[in-house]
Amino acid sequence: MPEPIRYSGEIGGDAKTLLAEVKKRGLEGLIGKLRNSVYEPGRRSGAWIKLKATNEQEFVIGGYTPPGGSRKYFGAILVGYYEGDRLKFAGKVGSGFTSRSLSILHKKFQAEARDDCPFVDLPSKLATGRVRPTGGQGGQWVQGITPSMMKKMRWINPKFVAQIKFAEWTRDDKLRQPVFLGLREDKDPRQVSKEG
Repeated sequence: MPEPIRYSGEIGGDAKTLLAEVKKRGLEGLIGKLRNSVYEPGRRSGAWIKLKATNEQEFVIGGYTPPGGSRKYFGAILVGYYEGDRLKFAGKVGSGFTSRSLSILHKKFQAEARDDCPFVDLPSKLATGRVRPTGGQGGQWVQGITPSMMKKMRWINPKFVAQIKFAEWTRDDKLRQPVFLGLREDKDPRQVSKEG
């Protein structure tokens, strides 16, 4: 009968090097613990910590969603990256904002407002007036964004670049668990492409 638990041995040293290897292999992360601590079921003592292997890159902001609940200004930013001269949608980013950053960003966004969606792969109108999903999504709306939701979105000129951290890319090239870190004023939006 196999042993139910196998001791893996201690790995000391630089956690950054090990975390880079974990990330390279596509693993979720590491658990770090104080040397003499014990596992305490159902309790977070701080003696054990999770080190998640996250990704980070810049994305172009092309719009935002209306605010929801008690949040003011906007709910999430809509971000993407360039493939040639086409801005492709990468996802909605709704966390990482403070009240102050929401206010500041909203003012910047209002100055760059536009009527049409800058992303090439979100729902678009056919010549007949009917709406269809675009970008080869096989009849599925991109991240659940329907034509009625598209009417509520606010679009901006793709001039702002955001630094975003995220867990991983999904199979359909969208961001999983994205978090806004800040604006990148040193980056030309046209130079932002998908990394990794």
